[in-house]
Amino acid sequence: MSVAKRIRRSGVACLAGVSVFALAMGVASAQSLDQALAMAYTNNPTLNAQRAGTRATDETVPQALSGYRPTLNATAQAGPEYAKQQASGVKTNGWIWPRAFALNAAYTLFNGFVTANQTRNAESQVRGSRETLRNTEQSVMLNGVTAYMNVIQAIALLELQKQSLAAYQQELRATRDRFNVGEVTRTDVAQAEARVADAQYQVSQAVANLSTARANYRQVIGVEPGKLTTPRSIEATLPGSVDKVISTGLNNHPAVKASEFAVDAAMFQVKVAEGGLMPNLSLQGQLSQSYDQSFSVDSQSGAAVTLNLSVPIYQGGVEYANIRQAKELLTQARIEVDVNRDTIRAQAVQYWGALEAAKAQIQAAQASVAANTLALEGVREEWRVGQRTTTDVLNAQRDLTNSQSSLVVAQRDRVVAAYALISTIGRLDALSLGLKVNYYDPRVHYNQVRDSWAGVRTPDGK
Repeated sequence: MSVAKRIRRSGVACLAGVSVFALAMGVASAQSLDQALAMAYTNNPTLNAQRAGTRATDETVPQALSGYRPTLNATAQAGPEYAKQQASGVKTNGWIWPRAFALNAAYTLFNGFVTANQTRNAESQVRGSRETLRNTEQSVMLNGVTAYMNVIQAIALLELQKQSLAAYQQELRATRDRFNVGEVTRTDVAQAEARVADAQYQVSQAVANLSTARANYRQVIGVEPGKLTTPRSIEATLPGSVDKVISTGLNNHPAVKASEFAVDAAMFQVKVAEGGLMPNLSLQGQLSQSYDQSFSVDSQSGAAVTLNLSVPIYQGGVEYANIRQAKELLTQARIEVDVNRDTIRAQAVQYWGALEAAKAQIQAAQASVAANTLALEGVREEWRVGQRTTTDVLNAQRDLTNSQSSLVVAQRDRVVAAYALISTIGRLDALSLGLKVNYYDPRVHYNQVRDSWAGVRTPDGK
């Protein structure tokens, strides 16, 4: 075979090796990455649980606002009573049936700004919970990308292992034919048989890996994977340098912003604790009606309005401990902001390096596939004329499979690293990705419950 023909054949074989990753993704009417992420956005239980947690946090605001509202309660009592009474020398005894009813109202006029600070604390918690929800959404989206690409990778690697097994089986048949005519030894046949057995194991392992990848996909996305398509590249939306990734992430990442809101909440909690040392002024009113409280009184009515002032002097030291505790929690919250910023900075460097390494690995793997394809063709030709051993052919086949596998892994790593960088800058969410879903807006529920005065049903009717 001429060198030119070998190059042409190796080019075709190289193209086939490179395209294994793409062919494993399916064809028309297949499931795209955006569609998979849209299903995860709707179905993922972790994300839905965090949405419920955010709605629960919304209720802390009306809880705090209740301090601005009056309280109203009614009491009633009734029961038989045996009594003795002496009045003007007349003794009376026997059973009476006293009944009493009262309506009490109270309104706090001043409580050391506790209610105001509790409200600000609750509002900061709500804002933080929204960022936590956004961070959870980003984690789910990244897990969805990873699960999607892992299935594609597992399918491609399984296909490569099947091709490798078929090639080894072909080599084994050729080796046995040559052994039957005395051109090779029994050792050559045994070597080929060993490679076939190892390839069969590799196929079984690849099948198991695909089953695991499909199970993880089902867990994250919520449905079984069908035919998957080539994911669109999002590298064009990335900042131009790792420094820009870091600065954008420090400003926009929801984990950082959630921790900053936690600092605000902790500051207001310190003020709430300090309110325990302040006087409390409240207005109270009562309407009462009683019957048969004694033998001489059939009924009695009353109304009262009182202004109550309470000034704490010493309550065993608990208020001072609460203040000190709140200050330490504030210090902890501030440190956690730095921790999250350091984490984002480290992730930016890590994922940027992973993306660059994947790009380099793809180029190297493509060159390796081309070279190993050409080498395998040459070794096979030389083996046919007795210039190469069976081991040389088997090793060349193994090297080609390894380089093709490396290319598949690098292609998967490049996609995942790009999406991980999008997550690092805080833009891996349904709205930023332009997914075709009904976007969940946490402000809707907050506005529904913020000024609610009564009711046990949630806005969704539960």
